[in-house]
Amino acid sequence: MKSTIALIFLLICTYSIAQNGNSEKYFGNPLEIPIILSGTFAELRTNHFHGGLDIRTEQREGLPVLAAAEGYISRISVSPYGYGKALYVQHPNGYTTVYGHLSKFAPDIDAFIKKLQYEEETFSIDINPKENELMVTKGEVIALSGNTGGSGGPHLHFEIRDAAERPMNPLMFGYEVPDSKQPKVSALFAYPLGEEAHINNSAVRQKLPLVLQKDGTYITPAIDACGEIGFGVSTVDQLDMAPNNNGVYRIETSLNGDKIFQANFEIFSFEESRRLNQLIDYAYYKEKWDKVQKLFVEPSNHLSIYSNVINRGYVNVQDSLSYSYTIKITDFAGNERLIRIPIEGKQSDIPIVKEKDSTAYFVPAGVSTLFEDKGIDIYLPKNSLYEDTYLDIVFENEKVKVHEDIIPLHSHITIGFDVSKYLPEDREQMFISKLSNSGKPYYSPTKKNGDRFFTEVRNFGTFSLGRDENAPRVVPVNFKEGQWISSNSDLRVKIWDDLSGISSYKATVNGKFILMEYEYKKSLLTHDFSDGVITETENLLEITVTDNVGNTTIYKSTFFRK
Repeated sequence: MKSTIALIFLLICTYSIAQNGNSEKYFGNPLEIPIILSGTFAELRTNHFHGGLDIRTEQREGLPVLAAAEGYISRISVSPYGYGKALYVQHPNGYTTVYGHLSKFAPDIDAFIKKLQYEEETFSIDINPKENELMVTKGEVIALSGNTGGSGGPHLHFEIRDAAERPMNPLMFGYEVPDSKQPKVSALFAYPLGEEAHINNSAVRQKLPLVLQKDGTYITPAIDACGEIGFGVSTVDQLDMAPNNNGVYRIETSLNGDKIFQANFEIFSFEESRRLNQLIDYAYYKEKWDKVQKLFVEPSNHLSIYSNVINRGYVNVQDSLSYSYTIKITDFAGNERLIRIPIEGKQSDIPIVKEKDSTAYFVPAGVSTLFEDKGIDIYLPKNSLYEDTYLDIVFENEKVKVHEDIIPLHSHITIGFDVSKYLPEDREQMFISKLSNSGKPYYSPTKKNGDRFFTEVRNFGTFSLGRDENAPRVVPVNFKEGQWISSNSDLRVKIWDDLSGISSYKATVNGKFILMEYEYKKSLLTHDFSDGVITETENLLEITVTDNVGNTTIYKSTFFRK
């Protein structure tokens, strides 16, 4: 009896915490300005869903960033890439808030992380402070906004994650964002899905014309079809006071008034994020750079965003019957856009035959597969592909075409090259490159194991052996050799490499390590003199920069400060 009462009490408490965690009053604004968005939750990005909100910072850096609720700093991450400088705050309700692309941390956090950076002599660092080591209160300034990492412009990336580290739509927590506009639709497609399915006498994807009505609804001319078919839509949402094309909140479809499909952009896990490539028409995206969302669920698609799905969202059209198919697209504010598609079941008089790919390189999705020829090997692990696929592979001398990037890969595949004919000293500057459509080589992370080089990639394409004989470049920005720079607040140097790219760098002054922050977008290293580690009048700066094949440049310069 006592255990039953305890269990009931625990469930009530858990429910109460969950409700409090979702309370509109629990999380506050992470900025002191009104929330205007440049990016929405689960927006369709390249190979992933967007994990939070991108909040505009008036095209400025340095705005105070506030803790959305009380808690403690559970993670501090500093990287030239991704979220750049980022903070993670763990809250008593079990949720975590994330603040990315920051320019500077609050003084106590900054001192904490810089101590570690100097101890480990590195700029990039990812640390989990002890619980309650860095406590914060709701509304406390924890950082300044910025443009660090992979940001395309000044803004604050803000997330709310649940106890399982799954990102959730922050708008569900009471944030108000002005939005009076209906979602926009730019394209609509119909897909024959069954073996003998056809649409308008064709067995291939069809783009459907959209006719805008006075009430804002779209209709299409009636389509003739038969067999199992599906639809896809290219849609975005625009909020008030911002021109950005953002993601929508929900898409529903109905057949003859009965709901058969729903996609909800409320929560997802990072483990499934790359499956976005199953949501979209990947081949069309690679051709037109337009993300068409498929309104049906293929058998290998295990995304958790779907609900109310009947027959995978497929429409089974029978000869001589009429159907009414409706798409409803909704943003978080409740603005809707409707598309109505009349369908007439009509068996084609002309035999419709789907062309089937057939090559010598067949890959069953659930089986690991290896292909080898001309000293080159290609290994595709089990389930690296979503579906059984015939690949177009062409082996050449020190080059291989591995299909085209029109089919998505879920996990890495490995491409290896036999380099036994090269002397060990010649191999040092060699690497595996991915060739662009114009033939330009780009470094692919290359691992070297004796006579074999290999690289792990997540996109198909053409790969080749390459060579980089040129060392990185190092050029001072705001000082010259022998110059007095007492009035400078920082020390700036540009570094870049024309081919294989920068692998590492290290800077010292008078033999002592100094922290230089790396902004890869600007190819810029910056040392802040406020660190207080440079105390001499005459100073010898030495920067060692190494590219990805080991070519190294050592730059030396003397400067003076009082």
